[in-house]
Amino acid sequence: MDHITLGNWNEKKEKLKQKYPIITDDDVLLYEGKEKELIEKLEYKLGISKLDLATTIDSL
Repeated sequence: MDHITLGNWNEKKEKLKQKYPIITDDDVLLYEGKEKELIEKLEYKLGISKLDLATTIDSL
């Protein structure tokens, strides 16, 4: 999986913060054109692979 669907991000980021309390508001700020940086930051902070992150986000 090479692409993570960030559609309806406002709703998904709240659910992601509930699932992983370590995530802060700053961690989930999404700037236009900076999606890759957001994904990389979350991968690093959570210590999970892009595939695992994609699966988690897509299931929210």
